[in-house]
Amino acid sequence: MDIGDLIEELERVAPPVYADEMDHGRIGLIIEGNPEIGTVACTLDVTPAVVREAIGRGFDLLVAHHTPLWNPVTAVRGSLASLLKDVLASGLNIYVMHTNFDQAPGGINDTLAGLLGFKDVKRMTLGVCGTCPIGEKEICRLLDAPLLAWGGARLPGRLAVVGGSGFDPGLIDEAVALGAAAFLSADLKHAVIRDSPLPLIEAPHYALEAPGMRRLAEEKGWFFIDDPPDVRVWT
Repeated sequence: MDIGDLIEELERVAPPVYADEMDHGRIGLIIEGNPEIGTVACTLDVTPAVVREAIGRGFDLLVAHHTPLWNPVTAVRGSLASLLKDVLASGLNIYVMHTNFDQAPGGINDTLAGLLGFKDVKRMTLGVCGTCPIGEKEICRLLDAPLLAWGGARLPGRLAVVGGSGFDPGLIDEAVALGAAAFLSADLKHAVIRDSPLPLIEAPHYALEAPGMRRLAEEKGWFFIDDPPDVRVWT
């Protein structure tokens, strides 16, 4: 398949118009390789380990959630040089769908709602709110990750969830208006804890977003490359 035809398919899955302004220039085909695509892999992060596996397995396209080129590039050296050298030498294409896939139907947040068994789902500006029929232990099992709870969160109950870094005061207020009893996301800051009108539940960033990319791979018959950070709980 020509890369242009596959890009059209990916844009139907996660239309670029859904992307936040911060993603301008950071989504789509960010590294161009060989124009003919035979095999495709999905991943969350474009890490050296992911690139090695993608190249080693002979994939032509890597579809990622997070771009490896977030900041403007003014010098190519060190780890970035090593990563780009391998990608460019292999002809591997890298395509990124970030906040457009967060908000797309069937994307990151819809996947979380389905995984956790939400009922009566309401869409938020970013994220979803629904009735969660399971408790914290089952959520940990399904996400394969630990949780940190602040403010007396209790489940089952009405839960708002935002994949990735979603602890924004505006989103929390939106969740309150939708009847949420708690708010689940990643990368929680102390000041947000202190000011939140809702109990907050923090999960690892990877655990909340990898399921959406895995689901995409399964639906398309592509390969998912799993590379979670090494998270350990010390008590």
